[in-house]
Amino acid sequence: MPEPAKPEVDDVVAANSRGQRVVFPHRAEYFASMRALCADSFTMLVDLTAVDYLTYPSGPGSRVLPEGVVAERFEVVVNLLSIARRERVRVRVQVPTDDANIASLFDIYPGSEAMEREVYDMFGIVFIDHPDLTRILMPEDWQGFPLRKDYDQGSIPVQFSGDFAARRVPR
Repeated sequence: MPEPAKPEVDDVVAANSRGQRVVFPHRAEYFASMRALCADSFTMLVDLTAVDYLTYPSGPGSRVLPEGVVAERFEVVVNLLSIARRERVRVRVQVPTDDANIASLFDIYPGSEAMEREVYDMFGIVFIDHPDLTRILMPEDWQGFPLRKDYDQGSIPVQFSGDFAARRVPR
């Protein structure tokens, strides 16, 4: 299998994962790197999500990052597709806990709007210059971010309407 072509992204750490190119721009380079990837025919944003590594084990063999990439608690992961070249590229950006924000991709990939809102809603990562960064899955008055590893799960009592067993139709 031939090596995938390297996207034209200057000064960004890159690696290969099972034949797919993975780039690791620093948070400050993220928007410019994404603009360069879009100009380099990666015009389709397939997915945008995040990962919370708070409880992930540390040490040798745990979290694999290339040399020069400093691990942070959060990681924003973007998958792009070049239809013209029939290639994919994954972008992984480290986001620190104490300053959990990153540039919005809405101006480059308008389809990122709902995905960024979901990451904000579930992880609390703020997308700077997003046109409508409001909750999309949880109620507006919800406190906390449910996919953070330190989120207290708690319990919500289940409310049943009537006696379900009594209404069950015998077979």
